[in-house]
Amino acid sequence: MSRPRRLLILAEGHSSDPHFGKTARGVIRYRPEHVVAILDSARPGTTQDGFPVVGSVAEAARYEPTSALVGVATQGGRFPPAWREILKDSIRAGLDVENGLHEFVSEDPELVAIAHERGVELRDLRKPPPGLNVPTGGNLTHGAMTILAVGSDCAIGKMTVTLELDREARRRGVRSEFIPTGQTGIAIAGWGIAVDAVVADFIAGAAEQLVLEGVQRGGEVLFVEGQGSLLHPAYSGVTLGLIHGSAPHGYVLCHMAGETSVDGDSRFPIPPLSELVALHERVSLLARPATVHVIALNTRNLRENEALRAIDEAEAETGLPADDPVRFGAGKLVDALGPLLRT
Repeated sequence: MSRPRRLLILAEGHSSDPHFGKTARGVIRYRPEHVVAILDSARPGTTQDGFPVVGSVAEAARYEPTSALVGVATQGGRFPPAWREILKDSIRAGLDVENGLHEFVSEDPELVAIAHERGVELRDLRKPPPGLNVPTGGNLTHGAMTILAVGSDCAIGKMTVTLELDREARRRGVRSEFIPTGQTGIAIAGWGIAVDAVVADFIAGAAEQLVLEGVQRGGEVLFVEGQGSLLHPAYSGVTLGLIHGSAPHGYVLCHMAGETSVDGDSRFPIPPLSELVALHERVSLLARPATVHVIALNTRNLRENEALRAIDEAEAETGLPADDPVRFGAGKLVDALGPLLRT
């Protein structure tokens, strides 16, 4: 019998960082019932979103965790040197390890040996499953309605938007399913494929496999977590593979309000939202033309009156409904998606 999932979130140096600590924050927001404590030796004795922050694995023992979740997304997906001792301490304490970085703990001989000795599991959330291939065409015949989040940049909230839309749709009685395509989404949902770790030829096939599994799980509406951005000079490929593999019926276009360049690099300006709408509609799979139905703005850097103005401006420019589903709730966007949700 598997143990209950009681997470010690490993967020060393990044527990208060909304960017590099996004895995921790995502799990805390959407699976708080699984979290017992957060590890960050820079902030022991404080709290984060109501959970205690501890300075060591030993200090966390009183909260009786069963698993240690790597809650950070580091540059390049590698462990900083100091993390090695944290991982070893976690395994020696009898904790399973859930890891979403590109550096796989299940392939580290030293960590594997300690895990075998302690009888714990090492799970690499980004490790692709065996047998991936190109799409079969099942993405066009499964019968569910597929909605994909796309964006003007990376790390602007595409996962959060799909989770909020899925949550609101379920509240209304829609049989919807969140489709996880990244390590944080997998940590939240407990299944999925991190498409950014898949061989390029098989990204579309992996996306198809994910939507088909979403249908098998009972989803009649599939909210697919977006990755990367067509505008991003490094991560556009994963976005295009996800578009063609998931074959969405519609898009939710995500944008960080006020952002004018990709990843803060002036060499890559973000075009007007109306142009982004047209771009995504043009690159849709030829067998499944899709349109942008709503604009999801991230307004966390704006005061409320500025956020409301940004929403009005996005609607005026694109002619589409816009809102910040985290700040103001997902109801307006779900209303606008009604035809796709069969509500």
